Amino acid sequence: MPRLWQELGLALLMLLGGGIVACVFAAMPVQALVGATVALAVIVLLLARFWGDPQRSLGPANQVTLVRAVLVCMLVGALFAPAWGAQWAWLLAAISMLALVLDGVNGWVARRWRCASAYGARFDMELDALLILVLCAHLLQMGKAGSWVLAIGLMRYGFVAAMLRWPWLGAPLPDSDRRKLVCVVQVASLLLCLLPLVDASLATALLLPALALLAWSFAVDVHWLHRAVRGGTADNRRREG
Repeated sequence: MPRLWQELGLALLMLLGGGIVACVFAAMPVQALVGATVALAVIVLLLARFWGDPQRSLGPANQVTLVRAVLVCMLVGALFAPAWGAQWAWLLAAISMLALVLDGVNGWVARRWRCASAYGARFDMELDALLILVLCAHLLQMGKAGSWVLAIGLMRYGFVAAMLRWPWLGAPLPDSDRRKLVCVVQVASLLLCLLPLVDASLATALLLPALALLAWSFAVDVHWLHRAVRGGTADNRRREG
């Protein structure tokens, strides 16, 4: 069997194993396990579609991100059992925390083994976006925030959708510690609000500043891209002149 499919199959087995344990010891509804499995199957198919060579391993860094994908898909599955998710909010918070920690491990592994790649960066970024959206959906289901909280999770997808109207938004952005820090702040804020001891009023006080920070970060990137496009247009005009 190709190496890629071995790794992807192992991820599916990890999810099924963890899901069965949750069903037995935490009374997780079957529909949550089914939802998590379907979500991971979609991710697996996308990874296989864009990886290219099935004989080539994903590599250490992407393997860590794949484990993160298993955790995120468990959170996705919990959306299909809202009452259970509210009852086991501590467990969801712990899974989210582990996913956040592995995000840092992934970066360390990429530097340590020098296996960073554009594919891996995109995989990691899209998984972060999915995690943030799923956490927003949980808080909405739990009644800790209104529908406005989805703006935190949908902002990345809105940015991608805007590229259809303004293609220059799809230009490469330089690496930014600010962008990474803002992502961590979003996940940490959402994770904290999952905890049972955080009520709706405190959650709102934590999440509104997080939303404002995220909007500011996207505005900075849009401004940079717009200036880059204008600068490129001016350069082209000077060359044509």
